[in-house]
Amino acid sequence: MTNKVQEYRKEFGLIQEELARALNVTRQTIVAIENNKFNPSLELAFKISKFFNQPIEEIFTYTKEE
Repeated sequence: MTNKVQEYRKEFGLIQEELARALNVTRQTIVAIENNKFNPSLELAFKISKFFNQPIEEIFTYTKEE
């Protein structure tokens, strides 16, 4: 899965710590999500999409692994 979390975070003028605080997660979680090292839970994915006021499929894209 790929995502546009970093793109939207920068568009909103936020640093990773600010986004983490708003979502009640650690900065390390945001770093891992942005670097595609961690796929967020469904609940966290929905929180992120709601925070950025975007549909979840606009922020997260499923790519089939071969």
